[in-house]
Amino acid sequence: MKIEGKIGFYKRTILKLIKECEKVLKEDFEDVYVSINFVSDEEIQRLNKEFRNIDKVTDVLSFPNLNKSPNEKLKKYRKLSDFDTNLLFLGDIVISKNVAKKQAREYEHSLKREVCFLALHGFLHLLGFDHIKAEDEKIMLKLQNRILSEVSL
Repeated sequence: MKIEGKIGFYKRTILKLIKECEKVLKEDFEDVYVSINFVSDEEIQRLNKEFRNIDKVTDVLSFPNLNKSPNEKLKKYRKLSDFDTNLLFLGDIVISKNVAKKQAREYEHSLKREVCFLALHGFLHLLGFDHIKAEDEKIMLKLQNRILSEVSL
């Protein structure tokens, strides 16, 4: 698993979360990569408006490269791997660090926990999970909580 982007000292913990996600989902993320970056409130609002038609600041946005359902395995998409690197690009995740700070205070936990939660949440979206329907939200929340718990966050 390769993470590109500027996420500072959160990278090691995010990689642990993704490793745990790999175990829980019985997937292989060895030859995949994602881009994760912090953006300003203005930038995330602009992206939210442009891509979701919602003109407000949000905490995290994901831009999947694959049209994958949660039940599909990544091996189905290996033929889309980059010819030079042999890595499969899952997509981009952007996080508003300001919103993450506010939410960490609101939920009374560390900024590290909030940023890592948002990265995991975004990563699950790249894998096809969503929370539009109540039953899908229940599945995604259960999965997030299990992974966070296993990594002691």
